[in-house]
Amino acid sequence: MSMIFDHDRFVEAHILELVNRERSRALSRREWKHRLAGYGYSIRETDAGDVVETLPHRVAVCKLPAQLSA
Repeated sequence: MSMIFDHDRFVEAHILELVNRERSRALSRREWKHRLAGYGYSIRETDAGDVVETLPHRVAVCKLPAQLSA
């Protein structure tokens, strides 16, 4: 897994807001991931929980809260 660089709470909050908004609009987890890819983000499933990453370089941005992972 990638390291999280330049941990910025402001950027993390905006990304999580985008992730949450797209999750509410998607009908399935697969569609949700597809919609996020359109914004340049992906969800990587790890043993420690899901992580939001940038595409195509797969740099970890933040950890996904448990309520969004379900």
